[in-house]
Amino acid sequence: MKTIKTEGIILSRTNFGEADRIMIFLTPDHGKIKAIAKAVRKSTSKLAGGIELFSVSHLTLVSGRGELNTVISTRLIKHFANIVKDLDRTNQGYEFMRLINRNTEESCDSGYFDLLRGSFEALDYHKLEVKLISLWFNMQLLKLTGHEPNLHSDVKGDKLADSESYDFIHERMHFVPKLAEEGAYSAKHIKFLRLGFAAERPGVLARVEGLQELVSATQPLVRSMMKNYVR
Repeated sequence: MKTIKTEGIILSRTNFGEADRIMIFLTPDHGKIKAIAKAVRKSTSKLAGGIELFSVSHLTLVSGRGELNTVISTRLIKHFANIVKDLDRTNQGYEFMRLINRNTEESCDSGYFDLLRGSFEALDYHKLEVKLISLWFNMQLLKLTGHEPNLHSDVKGDKLADSESYDFIHERMHFVPKLAEEGAYSAKHIKFLRLGFAAERPGVLARVEGLQELVSATQPLVRSMMKNYVR
């Protein structure tokens, strides 16, 4: 039997039998791994402490004959304990797990692991607002799935200008110029979107001047992109 040693984050878990649990782990080097943790729900289990929700764990697994592997040892690397102290952050964490699980194949890119870990780190930090973290996560997931909008040229191929206002065409993922101040989006909104899609962590966005207005203006747009292309 092949042994796999890797880091993992739980994407989903289902109770099985009297004390077992079947889990899907997201890993940086093996994509998604489905595995059973035997007797993990018993109080005497040596595995339970190393595989918590909203955590990064070191896993040792042995491959089975089918798609189901077996967890044989675990060690907790980092538990983001503050997430479960706040209902909004907990619900958002579950939503991040659901979205990544739903929109990834078994052999997914390591970027998804980095995104989920970074999102948990952000949710664990109480000074970052949940809606900002959610906006950043959605932008990153759009990018990873190949649905990043064109934030540099308009639908005609002309460079987006600071003096113009724009509307957005979802079918082509481009901005279209409108008469001055008639469009829904200005240059500052587009610059904020550029920063959000490029940022490695949501904390980068928290330092932007006029953050609340920018989030309020761009969040519906990003959500509609998610609805059209990701969810």
